[in-house]
Amino acid sequence: AKQLLLWHNAETLEDKPVVSGVHGMKLQSATTLLEKAAEVRNPDAMFLLAEMNFYGNWSMPRNYKTAYRWYKELADTHGNHTAQHMVGFMHATGIGGAVKKDQGMALLYHTFAASAGNTRSQMTIAFRYYQGIGTPRNCEEAVYNYQQVALKAIKWWESGPPGGHYLDKHASRLADDKGGVYGEGASVSSTGANRIQQKSSLDNTKDLGDIVDYLELLARKGNLPETISLGKIYYEGSKNLPRNIPKAKEYFKRVAHQYWDSSWKIRPGSPQYLEKFAGRAAGHLGHMALRGEGGPQDFVMAQRWFRLGVACGDANSQTGLGLMYYNGLGVKEDRTKASKYFKAATTQDFPVAQVNYAKILLDNNSIDQAKRYLELAARHGNVEAFFWLAEINNNAIAEGRSCGIATAYYKIVAERIEPIQSPMAWANAAYRSGDLESALIGYLMAAEQGYESAQANVAYLLDPKRSALPFETLQSYLTPASASISPEASASAARNEHLALTYWTRSAKQANVDSLVKMGDYYLSGIGCEPDPAKAASCYNAAAEHQASAQALWNLGWMHENGIGVSQDFHLAKRYYDQAFETNPEAYLPVALSLLKLRVRAFWNSITNGGVNGIGPDPKKKQVTFREFLRNWYEAARNDGDVEEQQGQQTLPEGYGNYEEEVEDWDEDFAESLVILVLAGVIAALVYYRQWRAQRQAREAADNQAAGRGAAGAVPGNAAAGNGGNGNGNPAAGLNDGGLWGEPQMPGWGMPH
Repeated sequence: AKQLLLWHNAETLEDKPVVSGVHGMKLQSATTLLEKAAEVRNPDAMFLLAEMNFYGNWSMPRNYKTAYRWYKELADTHGNHTAQHMVGFMHATGIGGAVKKDQGMALLYHTFAASAGNTRSQMTIAFRYYQGIGTPRNCEEAVYNYQQVALKAIKWWESGPPGGHYLDKHASRLADDKGGVYGEGASVSSTGANRIQQKSSLDNTKDLGDIVDYLELLARKGNLPETISLGKIYYEGSKNLPRNIPKAKEYFKRVAHQYWDSSWKIRPGSPQYLEKFAGRAAGHLGHMALRGEGGPQDFVMAQRWFRLGVACGDANSQTGLGLMYYNGLGVKEDRTKASKYFKAATTQDFPVAQVNYAKILLDNNSIDQAKRYLELAARHGNVEAFFWLAEINNNAIAEGRSCGIATAYYKIVAERIEPIQSPMAWANAAYRSGDLESALIGYLMAAEQGYESAQANVAYLLDPKRSALPFETLQSYLTPASASISPEASASAARNEHLALTYWTRSAKQANVDSLVKMGDYYLSGIGCEPDPAKAASCYNAAAEHQASAQALWNLGWMHENGIGVSQDFHLAKRYYDQAFETNPEAYLPVALSLLKLRVRAFWNSITNGGVNGIGPDPKKKQVTFREFLRNWYEAARNDGDVEEQQGQQTLPEGYGNYEEEVEDWDEDFAESLVILVLAGVIAALVYYRQWRAQRQAREAADNQAAGRGAAGAVPGNAAAGNGGNGNGNPAAGLNDGGLWGEPQMPGWGMPH
């Protein structure tokens, strides 16, 4: 039985077994025995046969129709909730053509499975009620089912070491590894702020190995920031770098031992800046000892590291010591001391401390204050903060309750704590190994449960327009003209396209802008649906809102240029092309070429008296004279005064009489401002006149000096001194030395210097 249970687990497969021979004979014999047991309604035999046929194996090909038969029989005869979940999943997706898609049947079987406690079905029907898929939207049903999953998830998380199980993140988009759906620079996920975020994230860094090597080089030279960073990288891990607790511990200890000696005393002569880094290292080492990471769990060692870190002002250490007092770990339980340490760490915006301090406030019924701390922690993505915010919003009385917010927070908790229900880890492993069919099944399951990244992955894998020349197109060039596509293959391709559009749509509804643009592409080209340019334009407009997608803006420009789905308007087309460039400067070349073509078409339209709205000249700004400026200023000031007077009469309490007098005196203030403006103008004119006069005198003196050189007899050196010179025959030297203000370092405005 143990051996047979592995047939559905693709991660356990290593070598490709041979179907024929002894192994094939054993497999055939085992299958025959299971079928005989299943015929007499043995639930274990029916379940194993269903799993073997659905998940398959290198030696057991998939047969979705047979799998559906056994799942349905097991669900109908024994009420097995796993079988009910699988029947619902197959009706929802129509996978493999085993059964016709029927969202009503899918909801029915998922409801049965959810009522029996099946976690995946609970998430599925919660998402369906949340989005209105196959049923009207119902927030109460959605929040109830998401709460059931969130309660299980948080219970599992709390069952781990102090501080909860470490959560690996497997939910990610396949397209993001290649720069997004449209490639690097063209997708929203790889442009603007998203591009900066991707570059700073270790999950999406392509050159992570080079970064780690560089940090290790700096760490060997004794650079403390890089040493701490390496410890955190190895401790937290990422999609591209597994966790390495021993290495993380090594780097943290390297920093700590530079500040404390073997007797836990500060080394003499330690620089002041070392204290901060040593405190951080002590906090991480304390948590490792508290959680039993990199060695046995040791509360005494944890407390020692935490106290050293607290002395350095480290928030992580303060939180760790607070956890020990809060839960009585190695010390006597003391909520007062715990509260003190948590409160100290919250001043440094440390999310774990904010959550734990909020829990103490909730115990004391200080809900509003606790909510503020939880919202601060939620900014950092703390999963426990989202859970307690969901509980507060769901259990609040009267108008304080928010079903929608509670549903959203419960959904985050359910999706973040993946191990209890998510198939994403299995799907990612299958994708990396090249088993695309298993990967697609895993992503489909997660997509039905509401994972946006899984929905984008399903659509991405099924997308027939992933490249400029898809394999199917290339294949058509290589296939003789006489060869034709079979009706079965054509029907399968149509189902895939429709399924891709379905999941692009669901992903777009969860704020994926690239998926929204893809929806527009499908409606424009009629992929998986009838062509509908108007719907395509609506999708592009939504994606272009707030200039989020340069691709959508360019598409709108093209549609207005050609009058497809929207009115033909060259002026609007140019505006959208310009906005595409403003949104993403990398779109310079396509925008420049499009504008060139547009101007040619607009020129032809104008000389042929076409009926399309032309580009038109760029608007010219009207020149405003000084008199018009003053008049506009005067009118604006009067209007502002009237508005202030009206606001003062409406909002100020009775008896505040001086306010109306001040508002009525606005004209006196304006007169004062006008006088100041005139005086400033007079001063500027005087300064300009003085400069002009000084320059004229300098030119006259230079002319006289030049004329004097040609005359007989030399002019004595002191003769020029009385004409503004300095006695050396240079009449401008006095100005150059002292400048206009008599200071050597401030030469005159407009004077040569």
